[in-house]
Amino acid sequence: MISIGHAHKHYVDKITEQAGMLGFYSNSVVNQLQQQLAERLGRISGYDDYQLFLINSGAEANENALKLASFHTGRTRVLSAEKAFHGRTSLAVEVTNNPKIIAPINQNGHVTYLPLNDLDAWKQELEKGDVAAVIIECIQGVGGIRMATPEFAQGLAEACRANGTVLICDEIQCGYGRSGKFFAHQWLGIRPDIITVAKGIANGFPMGGVIISPEFKPEYGQLGTTFGGNHLGCAAALAVIDVMEEEKLVENARIVGEHLMEKLLELKKENSHIVDVRGRGLMIGIELDIPHKQVREPLIYEQHCFTGCAGTNVVRLLPPLCLTIEEADDFIERFKKALEA
Repeated sequence: MISIGHAHKHYVDKITEQAGMLGFYSNSVVNQLQQQLAERLGRISGYDDYQLFLINSGAEANENALKLASFHTGRTRVLSAEKAFHGRTSLAVEVTNNPKIIAPINQNGHVTYLPLNDLDAWKQELEKGDVAAVIIECIQGVGGIRMATPEFAQGLAEACRANGTVLICDEIQCGYGRSGKFFAHQWLGIRPDIITVAKGIANGFPMGGVIISPEFKPEYGQLGTTFGGNHLGCAAALAVIDVMEEEKLVENARIVGEHLMEKLLELKKENSHIVDVRGRGLMIGIELDIPHKQVREPLIYEQHCFTGCAGTNVVRLLPPLCLTIEEADDFIERFKKALEA
């Protein structure tokens, strides 16, 4: 969620400045900040030929991506991965592999869940010719930092093209520099049809985006939003790009993430409770042989260090992209103490 750190001066100044002029106005008039954001996001991400639709959250981004895929193909079926998380609304929750949060009204039979990296299983379903979209997280967040392999991702992209299916990469958590490249799928050698973003795009300010291939021709009124792309949100997102470029935060995520992974793998050799360490950049999962609660509680209440989690036994690290080597080393020492508590 937080990409450039809390209360960064440039970020605070730009939001304050914009709030003093105009925080919101109707999308029935041109907002030049949206145009600036589209141009700069296209350049920094390597997708300057794609289109951008702005909304307010990750769930909204995935809803609109799936809607576009269905418009484009005339189909209604979607393939999603086991352990996937894509949001809590309508279609977004239907493609999320968690029955506890899918209400009966969301159970519409659109989705088939398949094991991540089992290419044959995905090909078999795609070859039926009725799939509108494939949606994947190239690094699963809530699913426990499970990573798609290059072989799987490239084979899947090829199978989508062969069968007229739209490939959507959900980069809401793993994207925006977190993996050490701007998008996590850029480690895998693929170029999806649609990319969804949120969380880090505006450093916690409510904003999301759908980055759309030029193969999709926009139709007036097909997508719409009241608050999406508002002036204050765009100012926040532009400030984030300013800081990411000025402080080279994507490169920092890669360098500090590699250091952190190296230190955690060393710790794994010393402590039998660590079963696995996986991830890229500053998106890391530490799998334990004990419930994560037994480690997270002392980590939070005694070491004053907050982390995420996944499932029952994975500690999930998602620090700001400005994390330093010194702060990473400090975390390792605190984590050691928590493991010993």
